Amino acid sequence: MSVTVTETAAKEIKRFIEEGDYEADAILRIGVAGGGCSGFNYSLNIASDYDAANDHKTEQHGVQVVVDRKSALFLEGTTVDYYEGIEQRGFQFHNPNAKKTCGCGNSFST
Repeated sequence: MSVTVTETAAKEIKRFIEEGDYEADAILRIGVAGGGCSGFNYSLNIASDYDAANDHKTEQHGVQVVVDRKSALFLEGTTVDYYEGIEQRGFQFHNPNAKKTCGCGNSFST
């Protein structure tokens, strides 16, 4: 699997699924889309299904995680964490393939 979800991020994802209007077997879809100030944007979505032929699926800390094969090329070795502090709160991507990132950390280039 190309992406690691930390235990802290998994707890936040589980909380979000439980508090939202999602099925108990909902999955976290992590991907990359074109756009943003650096070229690519990270995406996190809650989904209900996946394509076994085109997606990588793992369970990490009790969360089903899916990454499509195209996004996996850009996300190889990436860790998704959740940070909550005085100055900011949210998911953070630590991507060793990113050569350039924007100030907000939501877009990157390789």
